[in-house]
Amino acid sequence: MPPRIQRLFMPSTTSSSSFFTSRFSPAFLRRSLFSSSAAATASTSNDDSDNNNSENNTTMTEKATFAAGCFWGVEKAFQKHYKDEYIKTRVGYIGGTDKNPTYHKVCTGITNHAEALQIDYTPNEKINYPALVEFFYRMHDPTTLNSQGPDRGTQYRSAIFYHSPEQEEIAKRVTAEVQEKHYAGKKIVTQIASAGTWYDAEEYHQKYLDKNPYGYECPSHYLRW
Repeated sequence: MPPRIQRLFMPSTTSSSSFFTSRFSPAFLRRSLFSSSAAATASTSNDDSDNNNSENNTTMTEKATFAAGCFWGVEKAFQKHYKDEYIKTRVGYIGGTDKNPTYHKVCTGITNHAEALQIDYTPNEKINYPALVEFFYRMHDPTTLNSQGPDRGTQYRSAIFYHSPEQEEIAKRVTAEVQEKHYAGKKIVTQIASAGTWYDAEEYHQKYLDKNPYGYECPSHYLRW
């Protein structure tokens, strides 16, 4: 089965007719996935740790939440860049109205949730909120509204969900700096909003590209500077 088609056949609690009608689009088909094979990978994966350094049990004190398109690649980008730091990452849904979001409902756009990454960390000179925000801008295109690469929809929007007034101030300041320095000819359309309720995505999405190294990666996820 062609990999672009495989993504259609995923476990779902929604009716097949409504799901196929709402998501049978070229952008959706570009995201390669699976059905039973990926679910089996998720259920059998030896994922003993949610962080990059499982031997460090330091309690983390800060949280950061970003949306930058398909959350598989966003998680991989942050894990790779901060591989020497102690962080915990989870992918999930935020910024919507549905109190019981699922992947299939979020994919339709009706819930208004964004696919997002949540990072727990302890700030130091190498990993801190200004640095995380700056890296967020480096690894995706913040000038495309409700899209990243071939992926289209509000669930793929660029967004920073802040957890405190201090984070809000930093997010706005760094955004202005990045706008002036790197995007003088284009407008950054990143949403900066208070973090509401967070919903973990289904387990097979967690660290998806670790479990499926040849899985879909959004072509818009690369370092720009």
